[in-house]
Amino acid sequence: MIQSRSSIGQAGRKRNCVPAAHGRILVTFCSSGIMSLSLFSSYRQRQLEALLEISRALTSRLDLPSLLRTILSYAAEIVGGEVGYIALTTPQGQLRLATGYGLPSKVYNALAPYLAQRKADGDFWNEAELRRHLGIVREASRLPLEQVIALPLVIEDEEVVGGIFLFRSGPAAFTAGDRSLLRDFADQAAIAVRNARQMEQLRAEKARVEAIIENSPNGVMILDPNLKVLIVNRAFSKLTGVSPQAARGRPCSEVLKLENTTGDHLCLSAAPPPPTSVWYGEGDIVRPGYKRVTVGINYYPLFDRNGHLLNVIATLTDITRFREAEELKSTFISVISHELKTPVSLIKGYASTLTRQDANWSPEMVNEIGRVIEEESDRLNHLINNLLDASRIQAGALELDIDDVSLAHVARTASERFQTQTEAHQIEFDFPPDLPLVRADERRIRQVFDNLISNAIKYSPEGGVIRVGAWAEEDRVVAYVADQGVGIPLDEQDSVFDRFYRVDSSLRRSTQGVGLGLFLVKAIVEAHGGEVWLRSQPQKGTTFFFALPRAE
Repeated sequence: MIQSRSSIGQAGRKRNCVPAAHGRILVTFCSSGIMSLSLFSSYRQRQLEALLEISRALTSRLDLPSLLRTILSYAAEIVGGEVGYIALTTPQGQLRLATGYGLPSKVYNALAPYLAQRKADGDFWNEAELRRHLGIVREASRLPLEQVIALPLVIEDEEVVGGIFLFRSGPAAFTAGDRSLLRDFADQAAIAVRNARQMEQLRAEKARVEAIIENSPNGVMILDPNLKVLIVNRAFSKLTGVSPQAARGRPCSEVLKLENTTGDHLCLSAAPPPPTSVWYGEGDIVRPGYKRVTVGINYYPLFDRNGHLLNVIATLTDITRFREAEELKSTFISVISHELKTPVSLIKGYASTLTRQDANWSPEMVNEIGRVIEEESDRLNHLINNLLDASRIQAGALELDIDDVSLAHVARTASERFQTQTEAHQIEFDFPPDLPLVRADERRIRQVFDNLISNAIKYSPEGGVIRVGAWAEEDRVVAYVADQGVGIPLDEQDSVFDRFYRVDSSLRRSTQGVGLGLFLVKAIVEAHGGEVWLRSQPQKGTTFFFALPRAE
């Protein structure tokens, strides 16, 4: 008799009863379908023991292949299978061997390409396909196999995740009872596959979340309901200087230490957050030897369905640049107003003095007034030109008139004007006589020297030597301006070339300027294909270097 869908084989036609081996129990199936009650009881008890053992394995931490081997071996013992295997579906829908029972290795090699071309749909389980299946296994194993039984592994949503296949020799076909018994084992195998896939999905999702958190450009800190730290990411450690190991288990108020706080800070609050609330605050992270960092912090409390606090996720965003931009904007408006107002007021005042009808000024006084008006006009013109140049640079419209230029000549010309304006400083030169020419715009390079020498004088209030020089390298010439002034703090050296940036020192308020000089120096040098850098120590002075391409 051919068994449709699940089993095939020839039942004994000349015998009323057919013996079938099930493990160590010999069960006799008669035409009436009646089985000895004592044998059935023992048989059923063995089945229940097997299912109980499989249930225990399901709740343990056995890996999926080991669990499937356990299920397959018990199934083969219960229904009398001599060899068998379990195949699982791939993400593409094909089948692949997951584990085997009593199969020689060459059977795997024969089955693998056959299964790879099949999908576990309805046609796969029909009588013709099972006969082909049986033939492949019989030929590859060289065993006298005549019977096969197969059942799909189906999970709750009717998705087929694989199949269980058992084979045996002899004329006794697998029965409907065998199929019923095998169904229990197939269901257990389907549960194992479902659990394994769900666990794999959880692991993948956990890995994705951990990767997102760890590689987030913003600092992330995850807290438990007692506001103690569970996790911090790399960006958080970089901002605060606290490693994940040092942060774990500590109160967040100890890990995230802030100064000048504004807004709401959950770590500083004694009360738990109300459901659905989001807290936001700002503050400064101050670390010895590092620049002050201003951060904005969002606190996102997570609650369960009963309103109990589970976790708090805090994200830190470095808003130092935004805060500095606001301060620079305010400073710029204030400084520009002052820098424009001072020369304009002087010019207007002296011009009004000259036009007074009741005064008779001596030629010397008229010359002095004219000199002041001329100096203040030059100062005003210099400021306006710097602002225009900054705008051109931002728009990418800085024009250069390139020619062969002597840096020594340009530096000496610029220095002469400044030397007449100060008696406390001595400008010295260090230019070798054979210094090569450079390819540059002479007017713009004069502007570079003007800004560097002017800065050297302004930030050396006690006077001293200002050294201006250069040397030649293989394909460029390096020039420098060195002073013996107040120097630049290490944490501000990367910012001195920013537009409108002025070093935070006691001299800033008493020194003229809007913070454009070094910005223009860097932009002009880089427009020539050169580079600019500095070396400085607080209270020991600063040296600015710039390099330009040599002339051919």
